[in-house]
Parts: sequence; structure tokens; C-alpha cells
Amino acid sequence: MSLSPNTLNWSDELALGDARTDHTHQEFVDLVNATTAAAAADKLIVYQQLVAHTVEHFGQEERWMLACGIAPDFCHFSQHKNVLDVMKEVERRALAGETEYIGSMIEALVEWFPGHANSMDAGLVAYLQEKGYDTSEESFHSGPPKAGEEATLACTHHAPGESCT
Repeated sequence: MSLSPNTLNWSDELALGDARTDHTHQEFVDLVNATTAAAAADKLIVYQQLVAHTVEHFGQEERWMLACGIAPDFCHFSQHKNVLDVMKEVERRALAGETEYIGSMIEALVEWFPGHANSMDAGLVAYLQEKGYDTSEESFHSGPPKAGEEATLACTHHAPGESCT
């Protein structure tokens, strides 16, 4: 739920039931809101903290997906890459003096994040729990999946059988 066009409200709707994921997502929400609230002179610095957090946030989820045998061409990876590419371009432009793009990026993140969290990330959390993957330890309760066990995480962003890329 949004409070205004450039803020997010942490709520039960965003909580996915995995403590580490929820903590990381709450940090993301807090940094989005901090970027919006920052004074003009501080906006780039706070935005850079959001970019750094998002690099680690996405990297964390991608480590988990790879550990569970999810192929790197799965659409969750490409969505992360696309979002980070744009965030980094906004950072590059802001460093060159074009700070006006930060607000547009935050507005886009506010629109994008709830849907991503409640579809792709919710599916990932359920899948990790099904596979016995402990996100706090980044390990399996009963050892890694056996060789040949293929990940069967479904993508909800295209028809079955279509490529995620």
C-alpha cells in the first residue's frame, strides 16, 4: 500500500513469512521512504544507500535461487537485472548532476515492488520452504537437493512453456 506516490507502507500484505526476506524487504521500504524524505542536498547519498542495499538484496535472493537449482535464465533474475540497471543509470545521471530522475525512479519502485514481492518473492519463499532451505543460514535443513532434481518454480509473468528471458 502506498502512502503517497513516492512512499511505501510496510504492512502485513508485504510480509511473506520468512524472517530474513521480510527484514530485507522492510529495509528496502525504509530506504525508499528515506530517499523520498531526504532534503535535496542529501537525496543522492540516500539514493546510493538504496542502490547498495538493492544490489545485496537481489544478490541474496539470487544466491538462494541458485542453491535450490533454479536456472539463472529464470525471469526472477532478469527482473532483478532490469531494475538494477535502471537504478544504476539513475545513479550515474544523478552523479552527473541530473538528480531529477531520482524521484521518478522512486515512483517506479513504489509501483513495482508490491507486485514483485507478492508474486515472485512470495513464490520464492514458498519454494525455499518446500525445499527445506533456511534463509538465515543459507543452507538446507536436510542437505542440498539430489543431483538431477530440477527446480520447478513456475513463472507467473508469461504462459507456461514460454521462456522467462
